[in-house]
Amino acid sequence: MAFERVPELYAAPNERADLLEKIKDMPSIDLTPRQLCDLELMMNGGFAPLTGFLGEDDYNSVVETMRLTSGALWPIPIALDISDALAETLTLGTQAVLRDQEGVPLAVIDLEEMYRPDKHREAEMVYGADDEAHPAVRYLHHQTGPVYLGGAVTGIDEPVHYDYRQHRYTPNDLRRMFHKWGWRKVVAFQTRNPLHRAHVELTVRAAQLTEANLLIHPVVGMTKPGDVDHFTRVRCYEAVMRHYPDQTTAMALLHLAMRMAGPREALWHALIRRNHGCTHFIVGRDHAGPGKNSQGEDFYGPYDAQEMVTKHADEIGIEMVPFQAMVYVQERAQYVPINEVGEDETQLNISGTELRRRLREGLEIDEWFSYPDVVQELRKTHPPRDQQGFTLFFTGLSGSGKSTIANAVMTKLLEAGGRPVTLLDGDVVRKNLSSELSFSKEHRDLNIQRIGYVASEITKNGGIAICAPIAPYKATRDQVRDQIEPLGGFLEIHVATSLEVCEGRDRKGLYAKARAGLIKEFTGIDDPYETPVHPELVLDTDDTTPDESAHKILLKLESMGLLSARTS
Repeated sequence: MAFERVPELYAAPNERADLLEKIKDMPSIDLTPRQLCDLELMMNGGFAPLTGFLGEDDYNSVVETMRLTSGALWPIPIALDISDALAETLTLGTQAVLRDQEGVPLAVIDLEEMYRPDKHREAEMVYGADDEAHPAVRYLHHQTGPVYLGGAVTGIDEPVHYDYRQHRYTPNDLRRMFHKWGWRKVVAFQTRNPLHRAHVELTVRAAQLTEANLLIHPVVGMTKPGDVDHFTRVRCYEAVMRHYPDQTTAMALLHLAMRMAGPREALWHALIRRNHGCTHFIVGRDHAGPGKNSQGEDFYGPYDAQEMVTKHADEIGIEMVPFQAMVYVQERAQYVPINEVGEDETQLNISGTELRRRLREGLEIDEWFSYPDVVQELRKTHPPRDQQGFTLFFTGLSGSGKSTIANAVMTKLLEAGGRPVTLLDGDVVRKNLSSELSFSKEHRDLNIQRIGYVASEITKNGGIAICAPIAPYKATRDQVRDQIEPLGGFLEIHVATSLEVCEGRDRKGLYAKARAGLIKEFTGIDDPYETPVHPELVLDTDDTTPDESAHKILLKLESMGLLSARTS
């Protein structure tokens, strides 16, 4: 008997050639990384029963009730967000071609609906709070376009992945394989982190409990900012797979853009695994939780996700397997569920924070915690802190002394040697990288984003980037931080020189021109400067020399482990 297929949205082979001819006259929509993830899983059936991006009624229904207007359970809104400028070029009742970031056509969308969502309501209902401490809420308000498109999608080609092709399977690929292998029950394990011994013990026990085979199904699309990059994680997964019993376990990569939506996310993950042919799904404590909110409390309760999936298990046709935390018991020299540990027994565990500290400081990681080959892979991309790249991001008013201090720090770092140093001064970047930009808010943001991109590449490759723009807007500074922090160190340095002192230093006469109305939207005069809330360092140059300020920065870098004591 043939395996049961999940519906895909690709054009039939005899229709594809006609579609490729038609798209020559269609407007194009270039997709963001998150939209590419959504489109791929929509086309290959991972998002069944969706047949396109949600129209307004379906969107509102999902936000409010976790269901499509058809009544089908679906907890996460999947709409195609675009800018106002792009929306003005599109006509309802026509079609547009969806392209990847290299311009390759992947699909056609029927432009059925165009609407403006209530993003505050979306944040409250989907993520539990309109709180920008949540990464998806911050993304929603600062990176998602103001207009949503809804319409059916017809796929042309699958997105191309040049990495780990041997581990990438569509839902129907996995369903076919499970059928061929005779795997009638499959328990899926979702992860966005490297796997260690406790995870292996947990997943093996889950497979034994359910009498099922095991699918390790890690997310390699978009995860939580700051997570280990997927290249490192997949090498770790490959190493771990050698420690599972033969012919019991498979691994496949899931190109999903996570939202970190806790209970709703867990239900979404379960639906996606059902579409991939799984019968059981492991749900852990605080599954897909984003961490702490603005009040320092967890966004979701520790077992909210388990309760959500259990509540809907019969309807979605997948059984939830609860995650029991595993700890190493010293006296037994083995892992056991935490609720089975005796009062007189010694529990050993290494938290994620402690693991990162040991990697950062080059300390030993015990074999009871992780496999040596996994640790070896982690050390490749997590060298000791004083060998990692980092960015110094100065911000302050014009004339505050940013460039002078940045030059002093650069000189001291070059004198010490060890890592390449690049200064991205605001005026220099304006001349060489952003000469076509005006000083409007939009263009100032774009200029900072360009600086952030260059700094992220320098940091990623082990260098030191020193940025010294005005950077008046908090949201843009936060975007730069989010881009760089996963790649190395990041220090926001507020040069908090007063406006009066800055005006007194005004060698170029810019403040005088702004006061006279000759320069519009000048930061500190007729355009606001948003003071950093929690910078790593605050410098007041009213009565401090550049040399003293530079020394404070070097001491801060040393305290963070980014410089050795010899350097500073």
